Amino acid sequence: MRLLIPLLALAAMTANAHAADRPATPKTALVIHGGAGFVPKDAITPEEYKAYHAALNRALDAGNAVLGSGGSALDAVTAAVLVMEDAPQFNAGKGAVFNAKGGHELDASIMEGHTRRAGAVAGVTTIKNPIKLARAVMERSPHVMLAGAGAEAFADTQRDIERVPNSYFDTDKRRQQLEKAQREEAAKGKRAARNSDGDAPTYFGTVGAVALDAHGHIAAATSTGGMTNKKWGRVGDSPIIGAGTWADERCGVSGTGWGEFYIRNAVAHDICARVAYRGDSLQTAADEVINKIVPAAGGDGGAIALDRDGNIAMPFNSGSMFRGWIKPDGSRGTAIHEE
Repeated sequence: MRLLIPLLALAAMTANAHAADRPATPKTALVIHGGAGFVPKDAITPEEYKAYHAALNRALDAGNAVLGSGGSALDAVTAAVLVMEDAPQFNAGKGAVFNAKGGHELDASIMEGHTRRAGAVAGVTTIKNPIKLARAVMERSPHVMLAGAGAEAFADTQRDIERVPNSYFDTDKRRQQLEKAQREEAAKGKRAARNSDGDAPTYFGTVGAVALDAHGHIAAATSTGGMTNKKWGRVGDSPIIGAGTWADERCGVSGTGWGEFYIRNAVAHDICARVAYRGDSLQTAADEVINKIVPAAGGDGGAIALDRDGNIAMPFNSGSMFRGWIKPDGSRGTAIHEE
């Protein structure tokens, strides 16, 4: 018995030592958004509320399935955004807002943090899933951004890029928003940057995703139909690397808001730069940019951000932001307003 006790103690110590030597389970995390804007709670019907949360959860499931199988952050954000581009609830892909001519012009971008590779498309009109074309630009062309007819000519060289009639993106809700915006424009003699009666801002509904994979790599992606009643080929921040989308080895961001102000303040990059150069926490950096810098310039909106430790930030100053998250500990959720 005297000999057995020391042997048992030695075995326990050896087992503990081996356990300590084993690497910890790799962290993965995912955060998504379906746009920021002021949407009063009573403006969403119970059916719409259910549909929004269901769409957000489908996007989370798609991205997390990639991460859970050891896939890349790049594949995860692509999968999540694809789901939201196909969901008519959001202003991206099917359900994109109408421009002033009654058509649709779509923008998207994607970025891989540890390589700084990036791809973007702007003003495309027949690409079913713009995020797939943005990724093709990144991976299969020597360029970062392609626009309009040139982007669609490039799409013709890619077997996996599906083309659709521009009318594919139509929804009755978006047409009603266009008609309302044009009535207001005619009444006021100029296009208002936002509706005056408490409706969602005209940029509401942009989608995005940021992911951290098991290798510690970060990627970010954003896709949008832009602003209702937009003119002259207007392009916002979503396809602009550093404004609407950014990823590096420490941090990733996807923005959603009044694009002109996100471009002028390089919002996505600024958040990650504060993490990299000032040593700010992710939450501090995101709050400072979204809740101080953007409003001080005259804009509003929100952003989702994720760092290499799996920390998530989701600030917004616009009253609501459709969002969802899965943290490294596996906890998850979706939300629209401040809850």
